[in-house]
Amino acid sequence: MADTTTGRHNGEDWTAEDVARLRELADGNTPTGVMSIKLGRSEDAIRAKAQAEGISLAPANRPPYGKVSS
Repeated sequence: MADTTTGRHNGEDWTAEDVARLRELADGNTPTGVMSIKLGRSEDAIRAKAQAEGISLAPANRPPYGKVSS
């Protein structure tokens, strides 16, 4: 399980900009581990906020993060 105590924003409230970035990363099929680094929050915090905001973290039917389809 992900470490829930690390991250530069640990314990801070999510801003509208944070949620918008989370949505953007999720739409881009970004893995939660990469989101964790980019947002400075634990994977557990990302999953919880995504669920609260109705943001799906399930992989979409498209190439994985960083891959370009031919």
